[in-house]
Amino acid sequence: MIALSHFLILGAVLFCISMAGIFLNRKNLIILLMAIELMLLAVNLNFIAFAHYLGDSGGQVFVFFILTVAAAEAAIGLALLIVLFRNRRTINVTNLDSLKG
Repeated sequence: MIALSHFLILGAVLFCISMAGIFLNRKNLIILLMAIELMLLAVNLNFIAFAHYLGDSGGQVFVFFILTVAAAEAAIGLALLIVLFRNRRTINVTNLDSLKG
């Protein structure tokens, strides 16, 4: 049987990898979105681990709602990214600093 600490360590490692992805790469918007999604999945892994450890299915149900919202968020984020690329011809974050209406 896998202990709770193993799940929590894996979640912490995934969270740290996503934080490193955000801090080390601030130029590519696609990699930033993937790092944010990885961070959300690390938090969901902790929810599932605690729900299994405590014997409560509420945490698992909560994760299903989070994943549903994350899927919608990813679809909207990618749609905005495509529109941004069509208008500006770049996804470099440093070139996207001017907001004009």
